[in-house]
Amino acid sequence: MTKALCPGSFDPPTMGHVDVIQRAIAVFDEVVISVVDNPSKTSLFTTDERVGLLEDLFGDRVSVVSFSGLLVEHAADQAADVVVKGLRSIDDYEYEKQMSQMNQHLTGMETVYMTTSPGYGFVSSSLVKEVAKLGGDVTELVPPAVAAALKERME
Repeated sequence: MTKALCPGSFDPPTMGHVDVIQRAIAVFDEVVISVVDNPSKTSLFTTDERVGLLEDLFGDRVSVVSFSGLLVEHAADQAADVVVKGLRSIDDYEYEKQMSQMNQHLTGMETVYMTTSPGYGFVSSSLVKEVAKLGGDVTELVPPAVAAALKERME
């Protein structure tokens, strides 16, 4: 039985995140979505709000938890076999490759990459927040519950 960990800030969860997580659910026996709680970053949504949004999106098909600290320590706490990371571009790959190699060096943890579906290659949480702040339509970029939460937060 293979348990996969899908870590990220998910501020907010986008359709790109949903795409990669749904595909991970289809491949792995168990999936844990791990929301990074990084106090040094200013987030639009609290960690608990992001966990709640993801729980609402995926229901009982996954576990959703939050963590702070080293990813490899969290992965060990979750008894995860692999880390799943989504890639949109070569820039993502270069960054994630370095992180993957460090994680492998520290504990031997393997990382599996899933490229985003072509329709979501341009979507990032940062861009979604920027568009939403400027009053743009993000309904095709995020799930409906996230669009509603963004609209409420921006008002």
